[in-house]
Amino acid sequence: MLYEKKPGVPEFECTEYKEKNSDYVVLIPIINEGARIHNELERAKKAEVSSYADIVICDGGSTDGCTDEAKLRALNVNTLLVKKSEGKQGAQLRMGIWWALERGYEGIITIDGNDKDSIEDVPRFIDKLKQGYDLIQGSRFIKGGHAVNTPFIRTVSVRLLHAPVISLTARQRFTDTTNAYRAYSRRYLTDERVQPLRDVFMTYELLAYLSVRATQLNMKACEIPVTRAYPAEGKTPTKISFFKGNWELLKILFKNAAGAYAP
Repeated sequence: MLYEKKPGVPEFECTEYKEKNSDYVVLIPIINEGARIHNELERAKKAEVSSYADIVICDGGSTDGCTDEAKLRALNVNTLLVKKSEGKQGAQLRMGIWWALERGYEGIITIDGNDKDSIEDVPRFIDKLKQGYDLIQGSRFIKGGHAVNTPFIRTVSVRLLHAPVISLTARQRFTDTTNAYRAYSRRYLTDERVQPLRDVFMTYELLAYLSVRATQLNMKACEIPVTRAYPAEGKTPTKISFFKGNWELLKILFKNAAGAYAP
């Protein structure tokens, strides 16, 4: 089914493999992740994640065959969404969030599709949603979390720059603020003071904004321990280029601190 572009939501194609089976959904934004997304979904299948939440792929237009229908069906994917208009990660997430809210989910978990994160921990996010938390941030840096082979520059930039600025903006301490492994309540995402479905969120703006808005509105937020593991050898799986990408992240960080994304 093709959904036409509307304010705050890109045009996208939806292929539902299964009906809605849960009150919770895992949104996985990807583009050309190859074997990495299949490995992640294999781990999810082994951990029976689909018995806790529906798994939905939010594709940005992959051309490497990683969204092959037979493969995704075999790996317990519930639905494939494919973005057809402009935007990067932020647009993929807006597509997924809109669709998930329309389908009636009570909580949304997001996780990267590059096989770095402990998708086995999805039930722990759901437990916190059931306890009434509106934002649950996964962290490799708190007790019980594991940072495996994290590049030194990434550790320094997160812990000494990104996390302190986000914490000051949010008025609550967070430790792993570039980590997209997190959960949001329906109450948070549908609050008129939040409005995540806006075209200003094209790249990484939405992650920064949703990191701080919940606690600014006195909603409940917390961190839970997760694992983020980089490969010991080879190229680091990331879509953020060292110079341009990190400069764009810095600009978003400080615009967010100045309140530029508040409705």
